[in-house]
Amino acid sequence: MSASKFNLTGKAALITGGNGGIGLGMAKALAEAGADVCIWGRNEEKNKSAEVMLKAFGQQALAMTCDVSNEQAVDECFARTVDALGKVDVCFANAGMHRMTTPFHKMDADEWRLIFRVNMDGTFFTLRAAVRHMLERGHGGSLVATSSLSGVSAMARGEHYAATKAGVIAMIRSIAVEYAKYGIRANAILPGWVESEMTGDLLAWDKFQAAVLPRVPMRRWGKPEDYGAIAVYFASEASTYHTGDIVVIDGGYHCF
Repeated sequence: MSASKFNLTGKAALITGGNGGIGLGMAKALAEAGADVCIWGRNEEKNKSAEVMLKAFGQQALAMTCDVSNEQAVDECFARTVDALGKVDVCFANAGMHRMTTPFHKMDADEWRLIFRVNMDGTFFTLRAAVRHMLERGHGGSLVATSSLSGVSAMARGEHYAATKAGVIAMIRSIAVEYAKYGIRANAILPGWVESEMTGDLLAWDKFQAAVLPRVPMRRWGKPEDYGAIAVYFASEASTYHTGDIVVIDGGYHCF
């Protein structure tokens, strides 16, 4: 296969939650491969820092402050993204929130709904805006959502998070079936335990390390850059027949 299939020059990518963690790892790889990128995040300082990193690759790069749980904000930021980049060829719905502290029987409705607003509603608003844009352009495109192993396995004290991530998988598969005839592909990525601000305290906890790390065949936690290659692949011409899939990248954790 020609390496040119992975050259993203001329492509425009949007990555929500792109100012850190897996999102920034994907954004860096996309920019390095030649894509223009726009990242969304809620923290302005992290946005500014990420934007500087991404511009160093020489492509157009910008960051926008956006709360994906806000429907109006998503639609407005998507329109601004298209104005800035001219189009969106690939959309990564990566923004998410994680909590694993409250026992299920003590969880209140506010905590439950908070996770759903960000992880489920935010993904819906983002992907819907992308599909509308891709249908209007008539050139197809690629949609990628970040799910989680918890979407297919148990997570004690994280029933709300697991439910949203299972929902993301179902949403992606349904979008893949409905919009394949328009050249729109939809796939999900299932990360394992990845070093990031969201998981930092948990992965540093000695009891958690002792219980979980030995079950990771690669014997290390994932890193944001481990998700760059799959991002480039789904943004590239090499994946034009790949849709409705769930790609697990977890160092072998799920099968051990």
